[in-house]
Amino acid sequence: MTTYESDPRRHTAETAETMADVRYEIDRIDRLLVEILAERQSFMDAAARIKADRNVVHDRARIEDVIAKVKAACGAAGLSPAIAEPVWRTLIDRCIAYEFESYDARKAPFPASS
Repeated sequence: MTTYESDPRRHTAETAETMADVRYEIDRIDRLLVEILAERQSFMDAAARIKADRNVVHDRARIEDVIAKVKAACGAAGLSPAIAEPVWRTLIDRCIAYEFESYDARKAPFPASS
């Protein structure tokens, strides 16, 4: 199980009274997002290791499935789909590019020894 480390939460959006309070919480959340994104990225390496064919790295149906799931989760979380969808589309695009790089690095022929 993954546990994410962060500075302690000091405020909610309702209790923050100064811009310093707001900035502290945004910075705290950003550090958590970095950890979560690093974990997501690690699964791009796993996908590159598991997939036998480079042509399946980009999977349009899977992309749309992920977007649909994210948009469905927005309501309960209070996240605007107008923020979520472009963020996830960019995230997916960059993760696919990373996975191609990881795939190519794993499948590259080893240099011949002399």
